[in-house]
Amino acid sequence: MIVDDEPYNILVVRKLLLAEGYGDFVTTSKSVQALDMFSRAEPDVLLLDIMMPEVSGLEILEAISQDERLRQIPVIILTAANDAGIKAKALQLGAADFMAKPIEPTELVPRIRNVLAAKAHRDQLERYSIELECEVRKKTAQLEASRRDVIAALARAAEYRDDDTGQHVIRVGKYAGIIASELGFSPAYVEQIELAAQLHDVGKIGITDSILLKPGKLEPEEFRKMQNHTQFGQYIIEPADDRQTALPPGTCESKSSDSPRSSILRMASIIAQTHHERWDGSGYPRGLSGEDIPIEGRITAVADVFDALSSERPYKEAFPREKCLAILEEGRDCHFDGTILDAFFRRIDDIIAVQDKLMD
Repeated sequence: MIVDDEPYNILVVRKLLLAEGYGDFVTTSKSVQALDMFSRAEPDVLLLDIMMPEVSGLEILEAISQDERLRQIPVIILTAANDAGIKAKALQLGAADFMAKPIEPTELVPRIRNVLAAKAHRDQLERYSIELECEVRKKTAQLEASRRDVIAALARAAEYRDDDTGQHVIRVGKYAGIIASELGFSPAYVEQIELAAQLHDVGKIGITDSILLKPGKLEPEEFRKMQNHTQFGQYIIEPADDRQTALPPGTCESKSSDSPRSSILRMASIIAQTHHERWDGSGYPRGLSGEDIPIEGRITAVADVFDALSSERPYKEAFPREKCLAILEEGRDCHFDGTILDAFFRRIDDIIAVQDKLMD
């Protein structure tokens, strides 16, 4: 593109460039039109006169410098002025090169060729950067999908022992996500807990069939062994060098949060350990109470109990939905955190929709 208030100068430059094989031009001698034309055309290089009426070359250059898209296009300044201040200002605004008027034919083409070569190199780097970013996003998505598949497979492996459909763990994850969303957690957190909660009972892999599949009530010693599935879950999910004998109360943040290990697995470990704790402190394995129980465990407790009540198990028939909801309400502020229970009931229509869709 060539912008010069003297049409003759534009003709001279065009003729010189045409002789060297350049043939695609956008030109104007009206500086007030230049910026709009430049924005639409997005040329490979702009030859810009400085001393023009109405709108000066510096004003055009300044407008270009403030546009992230346009300022990547190189600008060669054409000027008869020898004012060092003008040149300094043009350089500050991003001018790539200067040419004095009248134009020296032997200089014009080499300067343009050099500027275009530099731009071509920059464009190539930009394309490579975009391609690399796309590839990274693609690989990240593939890794995320693989991680989800592995976590889901592990959850189903544990659940298959007493639920051969494996839908229970998926439903609990969905319920936990709905509750977390209603509590105002971020979409990223909701997505994370939905996946992590599926591993809440992964420790059942370590429980013998005689206890896990017993059709009647467990004896005290059997129940004590059944409670061990919370610790088994921690051992299955956490690496040996990251296991902790004491879980910090509160949220899933802890000293291991800086570990390269997946934050989803960190959350899953906490859920596995704490989803049987009770608000009044009568739960297991540690007898935590109130807000000392991590929020992830409190959310999953409501989701898990609701699904367990409404599902058939070796030791019980599925309860009617009304009875399930009544039992949950009876557990308010003794078994369950009332705030989380309120969030569950506010989203009961969504909960039931998931239950119907993923019914065994």
